[in-house]
Amino acid sequence: MILVMKRTFLGEFEEVVLLVVAACTEQAYGVTIWESIQRYTGRTVTMSAVHATLYRLEDKGFLSSEMGGATAERGGRRKRFFKVTAYGSKALLEIQQIRQELWQAIPSGRLQLIQS
Repeated sequence: MILVMKRTFLGEFEEVVLLVVAACTEQAYGVTIWESIQRYTGRTVTMSAVHATLYRLEDKGFLSSEMGGATAERGGRRKRFFKVTAYGSKALLEIQQIRQELWQAIPSGRLQLIQS
């Protein structure tokens, strides 16, 4: 009997958010993630869309979070820091592999730009 592990597929925006969190060189929190998404994609996104996606990814097990300390510049409020879990890392590596295989499967010259 062959066991097939059920994969959880990510939506395009979920994948972008997960990649941005993985790419953060400092602690990743809402504002830094939001700014990075806009910088990398050139898209305008709302902070609420980013937060909703972060919490959804956390609920699915792709991210974990913890609260940082309260700071005076934030009026005593705390930041929630996100990091990719082992499950999230595995999902990103699987996505990368699938995409690489698909890119390699495209026949040479198939995607040439048409010049006028």
